Amino acid sequence: MPVQRLNHAVLFVRDVERSSAFYRDVLGFRVKVEIPGRAVFLQAEGSTNDHDLGLFAVGAGAGASEAGRRTVGLYHLAWEVDTLAELARIRGRLVQAGALVGASDHATTKALYAQDPDGIEFEVSWLLPAHLITPEVEAAGVTTLPLDLEAEIARYGAQTKGGIGVSVPLPA
Repeated sequence: MPVQRLNHAVLFVRDVERSSAFYRDVLGFRVKVEIPGRAVFLQAEGSTNDHDLGLFAVGAGAGASEAGRRTVGLYHLAWEVDTLAELARIRGRLVQAGALVGASDHATTKALYAQDPDGIEFEVSWLLPAHLITPEVEAAGVTTLPLDLEAEIARYGAQTKGGIGVSVPLPA
């Protein structure tokens, strides 16, 4: 099964309008199809997918996910941005929304962790381009450090395209 990429994810949420507003206003997703009160299908900016995220309402009485604490289940979704400038912009939006819960430097990946209104965790990350991944960087990847985004911008540049040769094909 030669998977090319994740096409979309579907989440069960308490209030589809509240969750849709969060993903629209904070992360810039746009509504593609809406079934009022029941479901919404969202597309990420720059995506060519029909939709990237489906949200289905299960009602206000739904309990919190126990995945990873008492049950098996999905830990988080991860979305990749193309520059550290974009990661910094998203960090500001997440802070403003009170959604940012962590920021980690995984050496080859610079990651923000946040939670949506239902506490569903997601990651927004920038990946080092392949030509910057040295054996020393790979070795450092076994340790997770706090992310100093300003230092990473100074080191790699705010507009350096991430993931090239890793998650994004090398230019022909």
